Amino acid sequence: MTTRLAIIGAGLMGEDHARIFAQEVPGATLQVICDPDNNRAAAVADKFSAADVATDAAATIARPDVDAVVIASPDFTHADLTRQCIDAGKRVLCEKPLSQKSSECLEVMQAEVLLNARHVMLGFMRRYDQSYIDMRAALTGGKLGRALMMHNFHRNVETPASDFTGAMAITNSAPHEFDVVRHVMGVEYTSITAHQPRRSDSRVAPVVMVLETSDDQLVMIEINNNAAYGYDVRAELVGEAGSIAINNVAYTRTDSRFTSSTPYDADWRSRYADAYRRQNREFIRFVETGEFPGIASDAWDGYCAAVVAEAGVRALESGQTSPVSLIEKPELYA
Repeated sequence: MTTRLAIIGAGLMGEDHARIFAQEVPGATLQVICDPDNNRAAAVADKFSAADVATDAAATIARPDVDAVVIASPDFTHADLTRQCIDAGKRVLCEKPLSQKSSECLEVMQAEVLLNARHVMLGFMRRYDQSYIDMRAALTGGKLGRALMMHNFHRNVETPASDFTGAMAITNSAPHEFDVVRHVMGVEYTSITAHQPRRSDSRVAPVVMVLETSDDQLVMIEINNNAAYGYDVRAELVGEAGSIAINNVAYTRTDSRFTSSTPYDADWRSRYADAYRRQNREFIRFVETGEFPGIASDAWDGYCAAVVAEAGVRALESGQTSPVSLIEKPELYA
């Protein structure tokens, strides 16, 4: 059996998904690479031997020779394209965010609930990273006792655009932290505060958030999009009986001239290469079997991330604690 995939979006993420599915995921066939820029779609298709190219996303989703879809197009297109996949009865791996608007996430969930079946697997790939897997296992296995708090930081070399704002750090970068903390600790958030240190230059200052959980724990998240020294994502989970922390992943250490140093990645792709492979293989199994993967994120998780991000932006703008209010979880996602 082979799953014929359409990848919508031939940019950085779309090309990376094409490579992973073509080279590292048994049972997957690249059927269509779709992008408004035909030349860009053709370049990715040629590079990874896809069968066809297209420029119309809606028509691509509807094709009878497409079994499943990967959405790696711009963020604002995700919710609408995902709903089209659900309407077509095709399972979809959608890059995060499902939407930055919780209202659009609700519409996606409503489409799934109407069919009483999950079609959407959301690309919060950190759930498949070994460090978070170990962290969750330490907590659920009782090694740490009850969880008290979790510290997280997410640092990039520089902002992805000159007009990047603190609010965008919350809506664009922080959702990975919002989701993986929920997953590791098994909780929901109840409130959030957000702060930025004052700076005199034009670069975006770090954003620091403090969240309270439904189990009376604290979660601290730092997003620093101008850390300069490298891509660096780490976390520490503190329990009553111990703690567990994620190390910087480095395969070598250099000792020279009275100093010792380890390298950092330039971006997320190398750091989470294994996580992407695991995630994408799980997606193919989901398509083949219809069984939703046990640790994958779904449309409910996309909705939760959007609600928390919206509350975080309100907290940053007001300087006040903002409540996080979720709807009752639909039975489909229980």
